Parts: sequence; C-alpha cells; structure tokens
Amino acid sequence: MAQLINIGFGNMVNGDKIISMVSTDAAPIKRMIQNARDEGLAVDATCGRRTRTALIMESGHLVLSALTTETIAIRCRSGFKNEEKEEENDG
Repeated sequence: MAQLINIGFGNMVNGDKIISMVSTDAAPIKRMIQNARDEGLAVDATCGRRTRTALIMESGHLVLSALTTETIAIRCRSGFKNEEKEEENDG
C-alpha cells in the first residue's frame, strides 16, 4: 500500500516514489526548478508561499512544498513507524 505524505495545505505525495528532498536555497536547485517549470514537470503545492523544499520524484517531476525538508522528513519517518505498527498488529 502506498504511503501518502502530507507536504502541506492538504497536498499529499506517494512517499514510495520520492527520490530526494532538497532545500531550495542553492542556485543549482533554483535552476532545476525553473527548468522543470519550463518543461511542465513542476507541481507547485506551495499555495503561494515561499518554496522551501523540492521533492524529486521517480517520474522526473519536481513537487514544490512550502514546508522545510526537516518537517517533511519527520512526517515520512512517522508514517513508516505507523506502517510498521500496523504490520505487527496484523501478523
């Protein structure tokens, strides 16, 4: 079953399809975001807020979030812990 991660403002991504989460402070990442926008591969989930994290997906899409990488990482880890607990209860 796919693990959905809340990336802010009610937006969710499939945690199994995330390759990387990167902060958008560096110039190369900003260029990567602009290139993805130009190619139609950027999914803006910031709701008009400042972009703090770019999630690089298996499909080549970039999902932009207003949450920090640390916040999303915590949500990923807590989701995996909940999934492990469910498996223990089932088995």
